[in-house]
Amino acid sequence: MDKIAVLIPCYNEEKTIEKVVTDAKNALPDAVIYVYNNNSKDRTAELAARAGAVVRNEYKQGKGNVIRRMFQEIDAQCYIMVDGDDTYPMENAREMADLVLGRNADMVVGDRLSSTYFEENKRPFHNMGNSLVRASINSLFQSDIRDIMTGYRAFSYRFVKTFPVLSKGFEIETEMTIHAVYNNMQVENVIITYRDRPEGSVSKLNTYSDGFKVLGMIFRMFRQYRPFAFFGAMALILTLIAVGFFIPVAIEFVETGLVPKFPTLIVCGFAVLAAIQSFFTGLILHNLGMKDRRDFEFRLQIVEQMEK
Repeated sequence: MDKIAVLIPCYNEEKTIEKVVTDAKNALPDAVIYVYNNNSKDRTAELAARAGAVVRNEYKQGKGNVIRRMFQEIDAQCYIMVDGDDTYPMENAREMADLVLGRNADMVVGDRLSSTYFEENKRPFHNMGNSLVRASINSLFQSDIRDIMTGYRAFSYRFVKTFPVLSKGFEIETEMTIHAVYNNMQVENVIITYRDRPEGSVSKLNTYSDGFKVLGMIFRMFRQYRPFAFFGAMALILTLIAVGFFIPVAIEFVETGLVPKFPTLIVCGFAVLAAIQSFFTGLILHNLGMKDRRDFEFRLQIVEQMEK
């Protein structure tokens, strides 16, 4: 088992990968540097190997697929994940690793948004998207994560070996954050100095398509991890709709003794039934979720025994 493993997922990063690997070696001389090449069409793999990295391949396209492969194949006491585009300074890597190794942190978030991100990043929709995702996650899950979508993180062994990777693409960072928050893992924030990509280096993140994927991920994860809140809100909305339509029918019945809008009354009845069904669906899923959390704590104990 490695003491520290630096994980660098890469797709067409020949402009920057040598520098990232060299910076990682200088910042963490005791670490093993892994570069996972994701079907690059340039010299990424060659240059990474020349810089001293262990180069492996993941042939299923997408950052989520690469991270799944990394987490399955590599055993380490501490993992540092960083992008290969040289936008994150490796000078913070030692501090992040120390929080995992010395302070029992399960995930350390490299916080770009509290420093230079909004000045360095030239894509306004990316800035707005990051702020929206951060506000959404922290509000829905009562957390205080300062940068949800950063690609610069440190992980403990128990986080990596208990994290079920479901995402295929850039939604993976959001999924990691929610997993840590929901399972009451120790999360730390380290402010880093973000720098934009150098000239000639192109972002693989599509502002609109990947942005909608991230929002869809938040919706699905909220439904999965907070089912009672999700289905309870649906039940409340359906109840309000039913009451809103029922009041005119009830007033007319009191005044005339007749129900001329009988179809409306039927719709109200079905809406109330749907609200009741939604409420109990949320309650059942909430109880199942509590069982899953108990099972997760047992899995954590097993993983910790494996680490020792």
